[in-house]
Amino acid sequence: MTKRPTLADVAALAGMSKTAVSLVLNDRPGSRLSADAVARIHEAARELNYRPNPAARSLRLGTTGTIGFISDEVTITRFASAMIRGLLDVADERDHGVLIAETGNHPKQLAKALEFMVDRQVDGIVFGSMAARLLDLPPLPESMRVVTANSASNGGDGTYASVLPAEHEAGRAMMRLLLEQGHGEGIGIIGSAPSAPADKRSSVTIGARFAGVDEALTEAGATPVAVVDVGSWEPWNGYAGTKQVLESGAPVTALLCLNDRVAFGAYQALGERGLRVPDDVSIASFDDDEIASYLRPALTTAKLPYEEMGRKAMELVLGPDEPGGEHLVEMPVQVRDSIRPLDRSSS
Repeated sequence: MTKRPTLADVAALAGMSKTAVSLVLNDRPGSRLSADAVARIHEAARELNYRPNPAARSLRLGTTGTIGFISDEVTITRFASAMIRGLLDVADERDHGVLIAETGNHPKQLAKALEFMVDRQVDGIVFGSMAARLLDLPPLPESMRVVTANSASNGGDGTYASVLPAEHEAGRAMMRLLLEQGHGEGIGIIGSAPSAPADKRSSVTIGARFAGVDEALTEAGATPVAVVDVGSWEPWNGYAGTKQVLESGAPVTALLCLNDRVAFGAYQALGERGLRVPDDVSIASFDDDEIASYLRPALTTAKLPYEEMGRKAMELVLGPDEPGGEHLVEMPVQVRDSIRPLDRSSS
């Protein structure tokens, strides 16, 4: 292996003193060097592929340039792993490294991951979750900057800063989409679960999704013709719930499914009855799971913004101000082919 280039090597190549090189490469004010001298130093550093010694930098600045990321299942869940991409992109932009640990929802693994991060003196920790739920976190050192992504937590003496999807606006937007297409007299909801908002360890945001849906209905003076609580939001329950609606004889022209897996089951139940999406029944949903774009016709859904939440969490933990409070990230509507405008005059 070749010897790691040092500050002295850069100074020798640039024809400058080590003090001048240190001032420039560490962005310290007051160097009073000419633009030409600064350019020579940066060129010498690039030519030598000089990188600051992290141990020395840590001793000098009191920081390690490293952020910890601890998740439950984000790293092993395909559509949620975009959160890591967002984190890493911002860390790279800010010249920071990221240590990643996965706990699999095991309290002992969480304790070990926290011990690992604290021992390595990370400058901050982002806790990420595949589902937006309440995390039970122990108190951390007061100097540790902490942000939760797609999750919330009561930690220490207060609540750590949290980055969450804007579920209220998403619920309102998806219901309005159906209403604006003329389905106000024929909307069914598959996946309603009135007890879910009370269970914060299952979800801290789903209550907001329901509230947004209800707000849009109230504004339009509309009432669903069918509402089915399917419990767990899985394809087989979406299938069973949709069959229940169809067998009830409710005049359904559109279904709002509370996630894409439920919508997948709804597609199967409709097809089994010889009904087509969207010609006979329109469907809207939430999450933008990978399956949404593979369905035929492709599913219109509100996207869970994992990558954007990762970016925001890293920006907060690296920002100049102390992170705090709740930060909502938009859930953009992915308009595809599962909704058609309903012309009641020709129905």
